[in-house]
Parts: sequence; structure tokens; C-alpha cells
Amino acid sequence: MTRTVETDAPASGGLLRTAGLPYFLIAFVARLPFAMMVVGVLTLVVSARGSMSLGGLNSAAVGTGTACFGALTGAAADRFGQRPVLLVLAGANSAMLLTFALIVYSDLPGSAVLAVAFGIGATAPQVAPMSRSRLVTLITERMAPARRARTISSTMAYESAADETVFVIGPFVVGILASTLAPWAPLVGAAALTLLFVGAFALHPSGRHVSAARGADGAALSAPRELFRARLLVVVAGTFGVGSFFGTMLTSLTSFMADRDASDRAGLLYGVMGIGSAALALGVALMPTRFSLRARWVTFSAVLLTGSLLLLVVDDVPGMITALALLGIGIGPTLVTQYSFGAERSPAGRTATVMTMLGSGVIVGQSLGSAVTGEVAERIGTQTALVLPVVAATIVAATGAVNWLLTGVEQRGRGSCRAVRTSSSDVGDQAEHPTRGGREGKAGVRAADSSHTPIDEEVAPKRQYPDPTAGQ
Repeated sequence: MTRTVETDAPASGGLLRTAGLPYFLIAFVARLPFAMMVVGVLTLVVSARGSMSLGGLNSAAVGTGTACFGALTGAAADRFGQRPVLLVLAGANSAMLLTFALIVYSDLPGSAVLAVAFGIGATAPQVAPMSRSRLVTLITERMAPARRARTISSTMAYESAADETVFVIGPFVVGILASTLAPWAPLVGAAALTLLFVGAFALHPSGRHVSAARGADGAALSAPRELFRARLLVVVAGTFGVGSFFGTMLTSLTSFMADRDASDRAGLLYGVMGIGSAALALGVALMPTRFSLRARWVTFSAVLLTGSLLLLVVDDVPGMITALALLGIGIGPTLVTQYSFGAERSPAGRTATVMTMLGSGVIVGQSLGSAVTGEVAERIGTQTALVLPVVAATIVAATGAVNWLLTGVEQRGRGSCRAVRTSSSDVGDQAEHPTRGGREGKAGVRAADSSHTPIDEEVAPKRQYPDPTAGQ
């Protein structure tokens, strides 16, 4: 039994009209505190405790907390709706940020500081994955079927570009607040933004919408084991590779610039990759549908791997800028494609869970990559540290290849099933209407089949949701 959910009729306009412009503005700013947390924690600990090592451990603790609890918050949002979950997290995370700003100046041991840092990550509101989940649900349940494929592709492109932009702006804002006010100012600012904008994001009218693919008790119609199928786990592994690349690249770049007494310029150079990545991510929406999702992953991960190989021979800043520009071309479209696969392969009623799984993959990879690369750079040297982005890019390319194979198997399986269905339809049609055999009957089958508009013909079959407008 499924519960009746009141939904709008399929929208005739685009997603901007369906969700509203204020939604996108609020969702964009609501991402900023998360982008400020890791760098803000590192900056404050190094300033207050004078230990770079402790600062790095605290940054890793933030990422670990998010990785451990991110998917759980997504599951809670799927079960109870995003609004109550986000409101609780906004209050808890703001409190943890303010507590950290106080405890780091106290005489408490480093373990206490680490515990609070873990709490910051554990309570971090997952605005980016929640936004993706919310928009995918709106598209799937409120937009005309003919518009869904292109709209989801454009939405994933925008969301990835927004993430890239925020993660460039976030460290910049931290630097300004820490240098002009005090080292604790970025975390206090992040706490204020969390209360205001994450709260506004939770209270937005779209926040009360719950997917129609839920049971009467709020449980998903799909079994939890659907989250652990190979075709979904390979996407999570791919986002882990992307996160690892982010972490290894930024840390090795910082070491590269520190060798030239210009570590403060590392963020500016990293912005070259971020800007290019955001621009190309938006460009994904303009790509033709015949350029399939699995082909995009393989193609752009190959560009990423090629750009990372240039790092092995770079010996000056202009060369590094060239490599970063090429890397930006590869990383943005790859991440967009991975989220598009995640949206299509989400089990019914578990979109928020899947999106937070993908986001956690990025965070775990970034935290682990940063920690390992920092140790390698300090103990062995920059040249060896620059090998690690190549390793991360290889993971992205390898998972893209595995996904290509998995998608090919699915495509062949669907082809066989479609042939059986078509044959059965022909027989049934001719039995019921003997005069409509041959060309006319087959044309009718083809016309009926042409109404199927999946996001990508190479991706899993479209999920069937309960009709939210039908009496139940």
C-alpha cells in the first residue's frame, strides 16, 4: 500500500519555473558553510594551537564525520522528508562550529578538539546532495516525460558547477575573514550562514515534498539491498576517485608552490582548474544526447588522466597552469556524468540516500587524498606527491571503464527483453485484430515503444513510480 501524495500536474515550464528562482539562490549560498568548514578548521587550529599536524588531523576528522553520517542523513531525509532533518542539522552544526571556536583556545587536550571536529562533520547539512535529490524528485514527478531527460542533464550540470564555484569561493572567504578579523571568524560566519540559509533551504516550499515512491509508513518501496548493486557502487567508487583527485591535487599543488616560496598563491592557481571545471560542467547540458553518459565518463576521465600525466614533467608555474587548465576540462564533466548516473540508478524512494552516498564518496576521497599527500610531500618531497593525482585520475578512468562494461551488459539484456515484449505484442495484436497484422500492427508497436524516454538508452530502465494522482 502506498500513501497518496498531493503533487502538481506535470509542469509545462522549465525547472526554474517549477522550483522558483529564490530556491536556486538560497541553495547556492547554503552550500557555502560546508565549503568553509574544512579550511576554517585547519586555519583556526594552526593559529590557536601552533600545530600543522593537529590542524590536518582536525580537517580529516571533519571529513570522516561527514563520511560516516552523510548517507544516514540522506536515508533520514528519504524517510521523513528533508525539512525536519535539515532543520535539526542546521541547529546542531551551528552549535558544533561555535563550540569548536571556543574549545580550540582552551586547555583541553587535542583529542577533545578532534572529537568536536568529528561532530562538525557528522552534523554538516548535506545541502548539495539534498538539492540534487529534491530537484530530481521534482523533475521525475512534476514534469512532462518528454522534458525529463534534458532537464536532468542540465540540472546535474548546474549543480556540479555550483559546487565547483562554492569550493573556490569558500577558501577565499575563509582567508579574508581570518586575515581581516580573527582566525575564529570563518567558523562563526559559517555558523551564522548555516542557521540562516540552511534553515531557509529547509523551509522552502519544495522542502515539504516527499517522493511518491514511499510506503504508507514512509518506507521506500525499494529494498535496501538495491543500494549495493554493482551498477550503483561503481558510481560511488568513481566519485571517490574524483574526491581523491581534488585532495591530492590541492595538497601537492600547495607543496609545489611552497617550494617556490609562494604557497599563498596555491589557491589562485587551483582556481584555474576550478573555473574551467565549472564552465565545462555547465557545458555538459549542451552536449547531444547521442554522446551517451557512459561515453562521456570514459572520454573526460581520459582527458583527466592525460592532464595528470603532465604533472610529472612540470617544472615551472606556467607549465602547472597549463596542466591545471586541461585537468579542469576533464574533471567537471566527469563529475556531472557520475551524478547523472546516480540520479538514474537511484532505487525508488531512495534518491537522497544515493546522492549523499555520492557526496560522501567525494568527501572521503578528498580527506584521504589530502592526508596521504601531505605526509608524502613532507617526508619524501613534492615530486613524489605529484604522482598521487595521477593515481587518483587512474581510479576515475578505471571505474569509467568498469561502468562501460556494466552498462553494456544492461543494454544487451534490455534489448533481449524488448524483443520478447515486441513479439508478444505483435501476436496479441494480430489475435485481437486479425486485419491489423503486418505493417500496421508493427507500426502500432513501434509507436507505443517510442513513448519511452529514458535519460540515457544505455542506463538502467526507467523506474516506475506509483501514480500520485490516483486514488489509493
